[in-house]
Amino acid sequence: MTLTDLFDLSLVVRRDETALEYQGTALTFGDLDQRSNRMAHALLARGFTTGDRLCVHLANCIEMIDLYLACVKTGIIFVPVNILYRDREISHILNDAEPRAFIEAACLAEWNEAAASMPALRPRADFDGDTPAGIIYTSGTTGASKGAVLTHNNFAANALSLLACWQITAADRFLLALPLFHVHALGNGLHCWLMSGCRMRLLERFEHQKAAKEFLDFRPTLFFGVPTIYVRLLEIDESAAREIGKSMRLFVSGSAPLPAHTLEEFRARYGHTILERYGMSETLMNTSNPYAGERRPGSVGLPLPGVSVRLDPETGELYLKGPNVFKGYWRREEATAAAFIDGYFKTGDIATRSPDGYYTLCGRRSDLIISGGFNIYPREIEEFLLEQPGVEEATVSAVPDRVRGELPVAYFVGSADAAALETACREKLASFKVPRAFHKLEKLPRNAMGKIQKHLLPKP
Repeated sequence: MTLTDLFDLSLVVRRDETALEYQGTALTFGDLDQRSNRMAHALLARGFTTGDRLCVHLANCIEMIDLYLACVKTGIIFVPVNILYRDREISHILNDAEPRAFIEAACLAEWNEAAASMPALRPRADFDGDTPAGIIYTSGTTGASKGAVLTHNNFAANALSLLACWQITAADRFLLALPLFHVHALGNGLHCWLMSGCRMRLLERFEHQKAAKEFLDFRPTLFFGVPTIYVRLLEIDESAAREIGKSMRLFVSGSAPLPAHTLEEFRARYGHTILERYGMSETLMNTSNPYAGERRPGSVGLPLPGVSVRLDPETGELYLKGPNVFKGYWRREEATAAAFIDGYFKTGDIATRSPDGYYTLCGRRSDLIISGGFNIYPREIEEFLLEQPGVEEATVSAVPDRVRGELPVAYFVGSADAAALETACREKLASFKVPRAFHKLEKLPRNAMGKIQKHLLPKP
């Protein structure tokens, strides 16, 4: 079985039902099926065959969905490119993926025109679930980004698990504001929508000034976000937040750690406990707080069905295996071999497991600070700083030190006083964990999904 067979539960079975709203346009599942069939023929007419790569550099739009479905139906490998990337980053992906075509906004009209004259019937193609469906490039914070090859089976196993665990059905109304070039919106959002047959409103981007209007107009039951979005949603006035909460069924957060205090404030304001989960470009979703159980603040929950988790006894690094785990890095045999041990993928994330099975992430192994022989996990300090008055955002990084090897340094956004933060840390944290400096910034450098880019922090 391929993704097409699963998508047909909506594209064919629900073909006359409204599937998608985008900027005032409404399309049925049948409309999407025919549009993507035409686009598939346009790709084939350009010489594409199963296994060829198509790079797409677009903001959220209907055509991006057309192109993705066209690739799924023909066995072409979809390669989304972050719209924030510049020439150097794009050139790296183009040189690495070697696509047959690169589609960006400037040439979209040309592709639409070519597709309009093509047949609406689905083209024939012969491939199976082990065929790559996408290459998702990692953020590349520690070097050139690598392409994670995800198969039809990877995407299918992930989405089917989420449909079951998060109770997503055709009755849902799904508001999607995350970028489709990222695996969060593509692998979770698009796939859950198409497999469940729910109604989705797609936004070009999340705009916090318009968020309340979008929620109150569409009345979604389901929303996927990242922590920075939920922080912004806390700015909506209480009456509007309560009204939004009345129609909502589930808020999900991922792609970056959700501060415990944000979860608590959101619950008080909206009447909903955000469900936090943990995933990666290479593995899609791994663990999730339960839909019908305790959603534990600061935890990423329990392993999803079929996912096996173990912790390295020495380092605490989290290892994974399951049907969600990628095939390997594109044309990187050495990197692929180095990423696995005994069949488990080495995530690079440090975690702890509670006696009742909940996992909590402590940070990236590469972020671990070793100071005078003591291990310091930046997230522990970051969580403490976020509890302090006047701290809106915080991160902790390492600086080299001649005597101790490394020292922690804190960066924060907000009205807090650096001296007061140092005093609070000295009162509540072990001396070796106290940051040696506190730097106030106007904002923290983040990528498109809200992850802090520590390598871009100003050097002390």
